Amino acid sequence: MSMQDPIADMLTRIRNAQQRAKREVTIPSSNLKAGIAAILKEEGYITNFSLSEEGNKTTLTIELKYFEGKPVIEMLRRVSKPSLRRYTGKHDLPTVMNGLGTAIISTNKGVMTDKTARTQGVGGEVLCFVS
Repeated sequence: MSMQDPIADMLTRIRNAQQRAKREVTIPSSNLKAGIAAILKEEGYITNFSLSEEGNKTTLTIELKYFEGKPVIEMLRRVSKPSLRRYTGKHDLPTVMNGLGTAIISTNKGVMTDKTARTQGVGGEVLCFVS
């Protein structure tokens, strides 16, 4: 059975692991998922992430971050879906919770936050919102 939306699967695995107060979550890896994990680490939403190879499969292990027993990530929502892609220009980049959250954008210059995309003057596909 093939996976229809691997990014949504990644976000759901993170949400589910946080609900069960897991220390880490392991998911199948791709370059896009590694880019999203790098942004989550950069913005302080996760502690760390690592890539490991098991035979011909690469897995991504994400160490979740908690503060006083509560997950740091309060909201993790997929925006652009395979059935309905959401693209935005450089002038219409979304803000999450009036700048308190982060929108992760896939551009032709790579995966980046909405703030970075604004400074570089590029638009792209809005992958997800994090706060």
